[in-house]
Amino acid sequence: MTDPCISLLEELVSIDSVNPSLVPGAAGEARVAACIADHMRTVGLDVHLQQVAPGRPNVVGVLEGRSPGPSMMFCGHTDTVGVEGMRTPFTPVIREGRLYGRGSQDMKGGVAAMIDAARVARERGFAGRLVIAAVIDEEYASLGADALVKEWGADAAVVTEPTDLQIGVGHKGFAWFEVETLGRAAHGSRPADGRDAIMRMGRVLQRLELLDRELQARAAHPVLGTASLHASIIHGGREWSSYPDRCELRVERRTLVGETSESADAQMRELVAVLKEEDPEFSGSSKLVFSRSAYETPGGHSLPIRLASAAAARGVTSSMLGMSFWTDAAILGEAGIPSVLFGPGGAGLHSTEEYVTMADVLACRDILADLIAG
Repeated sequence: MTDPCISLLEELVSIDSVNPSLVPGAAGEARVAACIADHMRTVGLDVHLQQVAPGRPNVVGVLEGRSPGPSMMFCGHTDTVGVEGMRTPFTPVIREGRLYGRGSQDMKGGVAAMIDAARVARERGFAGRLVIAAVIDEEYASLGADALVKEWGADAAVVTEPTDLQIGVGHKGFAWFEVETLGRAAHGSRPADGRDAIMRMGRVLQRLELLDRELQARAAHPVLGTASLHASIIHGGREWSSYPDRCELRVERRTLVGETSESADAQMRELVAVLKEEDPEFSGSSKLVFSRSAYETPGGHSLPIRLASAAAARGVTSSMLGMSFWTDAAILGEAGIPSVLFGPGGAGLHSTEEYVTMADVLACRDILADLIAG
């Protein structure tokens, strides 16, 4: 007989919940939210739908314990990235202890584990309050988590992103920039008339590479490592025989605790300003488009220790690590909810072959249930 946690996981993976902000016209989270809400009700949770955007609700399930005690939140996102290049992305396939399909690792495995942990906790009994939050849009702008913390709180939280059953006690932030260089359009045979915007962007790229090397040469943060940046997308030019009058570059900067979007923005603007000082004909600009802060679990908080103890009791050695990727834990933390990351392992997130390890999903479920039992 299939474990109810795996049955739920199969059902979630079979539902298309591609983020429409990433892929215009995509299904979004409505159907998967309805499935989660129905399942939460069947296991005894008090269910609340929080409409974040049209047809894109958060689902929040609340379970009251048998006696007063602290509140705990388990949080995971319901949206996925796109499916280009995948043959059957929403047909869950089980093979060699793995469950394949879009979203299986990122992060429907963790969502299934946290919901089924609530079922187990209800059957056993516990003290306090458990909040299960399935939120939208983490893969784009985290509208779901932003809305969640305006109405819901807890004394602590576990975000069940895929961590290979390790405990994430922090992660990097990011800032997205658009850099533009301007030239002068002219026929390719008339160099005296033209100014090459793409060549000028080459100067920007050279300085960005030097800055990235300098960032990664700095003393590493004890949990998060070093900051970094990379060029993501570049556009410019119109045709073979014309000087390009404009070039656009998108840059991602990964940030550490203590760095702000303002400081990263100032760094990028200074880079462009120096190029202008070196060449009066250089015309360029940098604009901060979007950013999210880095996060670190408050030092000395009991949650990571309690979670490691619960894992050890199940025979799982969970080290406390920093994660390179950004998560909704930063939003929860900024709202005053000390948070960690803990979820199952697998591979292929955002790729054409994604899977989650089923044994890890069940272990995650059991460890989270034990954490609640206390």
